[in-house]
Amino acid sequence: MLLPVLLLLLGLLLQPACLLYTKAVMAAAAGEGARVAQTATSVADVEAYVRRRLQAVPNVALFHTGGDEGWEVEVAGIGDGGRVRVAIRAHARPLPLTYAVASAIAGSDGEGVRLEASAERVARPGWVGGDYGDWIGIWG
Repeated sequence: MLLPVLLLLLGLLLQPACLLYTKAVMAAAAGEGARVAQTATSVADVEAYVRRRLQAVPNVALFHTGGDEGWEVEVAGIGDGGRVRVAIRAHARPLPLTYAVASAIAGSDGEGVRLEASAERVARPGWVGGDYGDWIGIWG
């Protein structure tokens, strides 16, 4: 009689840990993607880099749904010298008991609990003067 209760408690403790792991990997991938986007010339390259980092999350509905295609990666601001932003969205389907709590905290829709992470960086700090030609001219 004690074993089912212990397994239920173990499940209740592991469910949030799985969601927090997914969220942590998403935040790290968004931050690294924003750093890459500062010097990248192609949105596709940054998106591929972020998707490669997201492969650390198991393709299990408890962590996230949809497999490799379940990630929504948005990259903005490349090439304009201003701010670059990387946003990642996904869904997860935890067990019913945890689903109610997680959906109340993070929100949910028809696909499951929404998970989101984003990072934003300045592509070129304001204290850096001149343009690329000026910098090259220093060495010329």
